[in-house]
Amino acid sequence: MEDSIQKVTDLIRRSQKVIVFTGAGVSTESGIPDFRSPGGVWQKYNPEDFYYQKFISSEESREKYWQMSREFYEPLKNARPNAAHEAVAELERMGKLDCVITQNIDNLHQRAGSSPQKVIELHGTAVSVSCLSCRKKYTREEIQSWLLRDVKVPRCDACGGILKPDTVSFGQSMPVRETEEAFHRARNCDLFIVIGSSLVVQPAASVPLEAKEAGAKLVIINREPTYHDSYADVVIHGSAGEVMSKVLEYLKTK
Repeated sequence: MEDSIQKVTDLIRRSQKVIVFTGAGVSTESGIPDFRSPGGVWQKYNPEDFYYQKFISSEESREKYWQMSREFYEPLKNARPNAAHEAVAELERMGKLDCVITQNIDNLHQRAGSSPQKVIELHGTAVSVSCLSCRKKYTREEIQSWLLRDVKVPRCDACGGILKPDTVSFGQSMPVRETEEAFHRARNCDLFIVIGSSLVVQPAASVPLEAKEAGAKLVIINREPTYHDSYADVVIHGSAGEVMSKVLEYLKTK
């Protein structure tokens, strides 16, 4: 692993525009449950109950959704940025980071010190809620207080409309601006580092290949092999926080 970390360090030193792409493997190291892994949220709840079309058409589906969301929000609220988040923020302070493209919805990059304007959230954010009718925004914390007072299905207090967290649900279109921005940035970077993503959820999983095809070097850091490992210039199978801490250490000392 030491040789691979040295290679990543050398690539960062030679690069001017580094993109970091993060997935669930970064969030889980902060204690946030992974939806898809064994023991994850989708073993307790059926994801088909939460398709966007069903959510907007069925009061029963919304009640199930908010029950799940009420449980999921607590570990998310209590989570703290880990060494991987902090390393990404440090790359920005070093002037190397073009942007962070994340599949995560937990706001931990921003809390670690990454500039909000440099974080592209492909799957939205769980820290805010919007009315689907009048677009009034709420903090997720405010809605949690309603749920804890036994409100089963919160409604907009301005127009009575359906409330939904600002995350991308199954069956819901990806955010156009963020998706276009991610692909555009990928085509114009010189180093693309994937951290903690299995690279199976599309279209997000295609973004690293866009960078590689445009001439960027590709690094993949993930506990398990990914389908894109064969395209990468460097692959490290390990903990996001541990690996990125060593990369930073090497950048500063070796």
